[in-house]
Amino acid sequence: MSYGDIAACAGAASPRQVGSLLAGTDHAVPWHRVVHADGSLAAPDHERQRQMLMAEGVRFRGSRVDMASCRHRPSSDG
Repeated sequence: MSYGDIAACAGAASPRQVGSLLAGTDHAVPWHRVVHADGSLAAPDHERQRQMLMAEGVRFRGSRVDMASCRHRPSSDG
């Protein structure tokens, strides 16, 4: 999911709020699964984030997550 996707699901005012929350979390939160809307990696350590995503089967197009095939879209029923 992108920061904007999570903000929309959580009712946050902006994707920046999501980024601020993730920056202050421990590694128990799956921070590596959050990317920019264009699929570019957002973590300070891009290589680690990429490796973690690839280990989960996430596909890339160049240096970006293939958002068309890998973006999580939560169901509307919760």
